Amino acid sequence: MIYHVVTLGDWSARPEAPYAPASLVRDGFIHCAPDAETTLAVVNAFYRDSPRPLLALVLDEARLTARLEFEAADPTPPPGVGADVLFPHLFGPLDRDAVERVLEIEWDDDGRAVALQPRAPRERS
Repeated sequence: MIYHVVTLGDWSARPEAPYAPASLVRDGFIHCAPDAETTLAVVNAFYRDSPRPLLALVLDEARLTARLEFEAADPTPPPGVGADVLFPHLFGPLDRDAVERVLEIEWDDDGRAVALQPRAPRERS
């Protein structure tokens, strides 16, 4: 399993279509992380000011149809991640059928991501 961080708004925007974030056009791939610990480090380095709730999609690599490659961070990995950690990059849209679970980022009082929790169902108004 690999992880992809996304805002609820971006994930929910076009549920009928494969997910294709701006990074796919800008960088040529969708950024992912190899495990939960690395995902939290990425969130703390790059997503602390993102709209909340912030989600982590848990992806089943076997169900992806786009090419997946594990590559070194460029130029360096985020703080707390070893230089030897390889990051999964998905070179095409994300098949929604490949999403095994949707987790929500849990934050501490200082605004740091500290855990990935199952996303609680929201009550309807």
